Amino acid sequence: MVSLVVGKRTTEATRALVRDFRRRTGNRVMRLMTSDEYPVYAEAIRDAYGTRVTPPRTGRPGRPRNPSTTVPPEVTYAAVHKERENNRVVRVSTRVAFGASGAVTSALVASSVSRSVNTCFVERHNGTDRNRCSRKVRKTYGFSKDGDVHRAATVFSYFSYNFCGPVRTLRVKADGRWRPRTPAMAAGLADHVWSLHEWLTYPVVQRK
Repeated sequence: MVSLVVGKRTTEATRALVRDFRRRTGNRVMRLMTSDEYPVYAEAIRDAYGTRVTPPRTGRPGRPRNPSTTVPPEVTYAAVHKERENNRVVRVSTRVAFGASGAVTSALVASSVSRSVNTCFVERHNGTDRNRCSRKVRKTYGFSKDGDVHRAATVFSYFSYNFCGPVRTLRVKADGRWRPRTPAMAAGLADHVWSLHEWLTYPVVQRK
């Protein structure tokens, strides 16, 4: 899990999420970004990865054209559209919002985990998060009554998942034995499975 913004799904929160994601990935352009059809994602990606272009003055009478933000061609973003009937998904389609269809196809061919545009990874993690954080389980009395506590519990759940929770599908075989790996290990951010004590007591500010 790369980035997290706790709160309602608003325009401001979505923009903050995309900006934070770009910062945490070193301002690199991802091979492919996908999401559901929440329209703010396209606006947020345009603002975070786009380039501000000011049209040249023509010297002619009249008001000059306003500056605009253009998305570089290497930015590739596709959205998933789901159609529901009686609260059930009956059809799923995709559309390319930024970039070329060929770039989307190339990204999927090069992917080691998926061959289609989808949102199944974040949806699967939502289920995992509800399992790890009981206050998010639906239709119970265990829901959060305080915003600060809910935010703290969410951050604890998400980032302990990255460092302290081995994921079966990330394990690798070495010397004839399966070696467990956490998402942080798979991303090259850790070299072992951290205990909760190690993670919680790790100093936020590193001093030489």
